[in-house]
Amino acid sequence: MAPLVLELAAREEFTSICCLTGQHRQMLDSVMEIFGLKGDYDLDIMEQRQTLSTITSKTLLGMEKVIAEAEPDLILVHGDTSTAFSGALAAFYHKVPVGHVEAGLRTYDAYSPYPEEMNRTLIGDIASLHFSPTPANAENLRKEAIQGEIFITGNTVIDAMKTTVKPEFVFGEKLLNELDYAGKKIITLTCHRRENYGKPMEDILGAVAYIAKTEPDVEIVYPVHLSPVVQECARRILGDIPNVHLIAPLDVEQMHNLLARSYLVLTDSGGLQEEVPALGKPVLVLRRETERPEAVAAGTVKLAGVDREVIISLTRELLHDDAAYEQMARAVNPYGDGNACKRIADAIIWHFTREGERPADFEA
Repeated sequence: MAPLVLELAAREEFTSICCLTGQHRQMLDSVMEIFGLKGDYDLDIMEQRQTLSTITSKTLLGMEKVIAEAEPDLILVHGDTSTAFSGALAAFYHKVPVGHVEAGLRTYDAYSPYPEEMNRTLIGDIASLHFSPTPANAENLRKEAIQGEIFITGNTVIDAMKTTVKPEFVFGEKLLNELDYAGKKIITLTCHRRENYGKPMEDILGAVAYIAKTEPDVEIVYPVHLSPVVQECARRILGDIPNVHLIAPLDVEQMHNLLARSYLVLTDSGGLQEEVPALGKPVLVLRRETERPEAVAAGTVKLAGVDREVIISLTRELLHDDAAYEQMARAVNPYGDGNACKRIADAIIWHFTREGERPADFEA
């Protein structure tokens, strides 16, 4: 959302108000600093071992006060988090229109990803403006007979990467400045999703351990999520392997620059499936399904699932088969051209004024 906040603030047609939930305080503060942003409101909901229920209820109650004071004409929420759903629900309770950024992603499995699939579906039922990254996302909404206007904009995360990736970048995490990016094959790993807790995560990290032990030219960097469940599993399975580096979560600028210098990426994240192809790096998705099938169709992403042997096989293929690697690395990214925020701002103005032609949709 950061580049969209900046785009709206730069336009005289808008009075842009930024409300933070504070769900992940450490990660939030770094993003605000990197993009030069300041929150007008901060709900400060974070607590130790927070649950989905506490996140949802505290956001809902906090938004009530914000809406009463700010009296907004439109509330924008992003993606599929529980805070986004709560923000949309609060807007509905106060009869304020909702604009959904990154609308229309679907797996059609209510519990995978969990709780994201249901969050974004429910936001779609509430929103009156839907900003879909791709034509396929927009088509999902049409099939569901979603109410409101649908605009195809590309994804704002591609806009963000235009400002964060720098060839001369120096990492705040000392280890990342010391890696041999030219002589080694750097693999960036993320694994944190709730539906992977338990055996799936054990199998994923077991595959990573095997790859690290059998591929001496590989260095694996794993920014470990702050969840105690993830921390325990990661340190137990990977903690003693010399070429696996378990580090603290990275801010968006460091993460983007690490991805840009990596050989390939293993992830169960949603957003990285869009970010990494923009950098020309192959992605293996550590999930059974993806709400981003465009990347699979384009060839930038492969579903590796959570099976240990499949993850090992697909990773080794990319490490040793140059043709397979190049085929993924050179595929066209279907998620945007860096102008999503401009399209969203134009669409909002057109929606309220109906002046001129309807803004053109993004085409990959």
